[in-house]
Amino acid sequence: MAQKLTLISHKLCPYVQRAVIALNEKGVPFERVDIDLANKPDWFLKISPLGKVPVLVVTGDDGKEIALFESNVICEYIEETQAGAKLHPQDALQRAQHRAWMEFGSTILSELWGLETTGDPAVFESKRQAVAAKFARVEEALGKGPFFAGEHFSLVDAVFAPVFRYFDVFDELTDLSVFADTPKVRAWREELAKRPSVRTAVGADYPQLLHAFLVRHDAHMLKLAA
Repeated sequence: MAQKLTLISHKLCPYVQRAVIALNEKGVPFERVDIDLANKPDWFLKISPLGKVPVLVVTGDDGKEIALFESNVICEYIEETQAGAKLHPQDALQRAQHRAWMEFGSTILSELWGLETTGDPAVFESKRQAVAAKFARVEEALGKGPFFAGEHFSLVDAVFAPVFRYFDVFDELTDLSVFADTPKVRAWREELAKRPSVRTAVGADYPQLLHAFLVRHDAHMLKLAA
């Protein structure tokens, strides 16, 4: 069955980037539709029960549309239904481990939200330490690289690449020292930044948009850069 894939997204959303990276790694054609999350269209709210992106609209050759929500669910669907490179291990136990680390990546994103939006110095430092501690755990899980599971790019890499992208902007503002004691994480970050699927997951205006986001939140990070 021929399917049309439409990814409803937002230009800054790291969860959207996961799906974009997975689709790019598979070489799957798709349409991307960016929306304004501050002014969500009615049609979007009808298909997104949580009111969040990404949403993947799958249109069959019969014209019927099915909307999938939650980034990891979307990535799993892409992996299970699309041809191209395999992004999950074949072994069930290893696959479960990968899924667990994908969830761990989401917990880092939750801490980053507090780090980038707070104007409170104490909260900022607490979140900075929390993020550093989580990456210390990631350091323990990494092998020789260059990717999370070694030679093969996986969905865990697709999850962490958008996390690292934040720091491309943060590093221009201040030294957070998050990766000071994690050499394997630093090498992984550098390798992912080279990946075409990662580079093209956002537009050229991403740094400017993220900086504007920090300004809107009167972020403490900007005060450190002053």
